[in-house]
Amino acid sequence: MAYTLTNLQDDIRNYTEVDDSVLSNTVLNTIIKNAENKIYREADSDDNRFYATSNLQTGNRYVTIPSDLRFIRYAQLTDSSGNQVFLEKKDTSYMAEFYNTPGTQSGLPKYYANWDANYWVVAPTPDSTYLITLAYVKQPDSITASPGSTQGTYTSNKYQDLLLYGCLVEAYGYLKGPADMLQYYTQSYQNALQSYAIEQQGRRRRDEYQDGVIRTPLKSPSP
Repeated sequence: MAYTLTNLQDDIRNYTEVDDSVLSNTVLNTIIKNAENKIYREADSDDNRFYATSNLQTGNRYVTIPSDLRFIRYAQLTDSSGNQVFLEKKDTSYMAEFYNTPGTQSGLPKYYANWDANYWVVAPTPDSTYLITLAYVKQPDSITASPGSTQGTYTSNKYQDLLLYGCLVEAYGYLKGPADMLQYYTQSYQNALQSYAIEQQGRRRRDEYQDGVIRTPLKSPSP
């Protein structure tokens, strides 16, 4: 069964055997968001892959970072002939040296780097208006964002065990619950996370035609 926020809150209280006088909705929402963020930091999913396009302006080497970005996957330009060119990732020291070199010219950008919390920088400085496509992993929506919704999120709809176990780890930590129960749910969370990561970062990104069907090796019978 897919989780709604209310279902998930009820299950956390039922599993911990603690009522809403201690685990209020406000406390549970914090616990749930902490669990969601922990999942998203440890394994990305296809659902969180996003693409944003904008135009580089002539003479402006800076690109605004999307507000929901967690990390960049790649950056791609479309030149005046419609050709797509991938930019090469560099660090800021490389870019600083590039622009400090005498005779540095503007042109079709070849490199990009993180500049600060709000901007990337490209090099050379654009000599025209180029379409740039940013492929990145975004900050996912939280199930707590829409309290009355029955839609849920990608995680709550498809990976209920992972979300529940993550929440129970956070809840037992908050409650300073029994160490054996915290250990049990921590292990359950790790097992669910491993399965999730194998599916999201393995099986979903394979192609049977190119990679072949996944096979489990057979073990030889013991003599």
